[in-house]
Amino acid sequence: MLHLIKLCVGVDSIADLEGWIAFRLEEKRQRGLPCEQLHTTRMTPRRIADLLDGGSLYWVIKGAIQCRQLLLDIRPFVDDEGIARCHLVLEPVVVPVIPRPRGPFQGWRYLDLKDAPSDLKGQDGGGLPHELQQELASLGLL
Repeated sequence: MLHLIKLCVGVDSIADLEGWIAFRLEEKRQRGLPCEQLHTTRMTPRRIADLLDGGSLYWVIKGAIQCRQLLLDIRPFVDDEGIARCHLVLEPVVVPVIPRPRGPFQGWRYLDLKDAPSDLKGQDGGGLPHELQQELASLGLL
């Protein structure tokens, strides 16, 4: 199993990402399009079989890995301008993870299973606000 990691540009929080996903899916539903979440990238991963064996796309929000979405499919295509691109088909469920600081980078990167942060499920941070959990995690205290 292998994962991807990518910056979530223009999003300030997990709640923002969830709102964006809900908006886009509703927009597709109203237009009679398939209600699946697609994220378009320029480069197509080469290790598709490893990624689709339970892999996720981990999102970096505001300088920290904060959540993930299960990868359902990877669909290479050529756009209207003749440029090769790729649709990452994601499960529209956002899973919070134990926040981990991550510096900026371009595009996506592979993320090995051993380097992926654990899900926050079952670890509610003592009921602390997510921003405080992120700060404590960045200090190694959570």
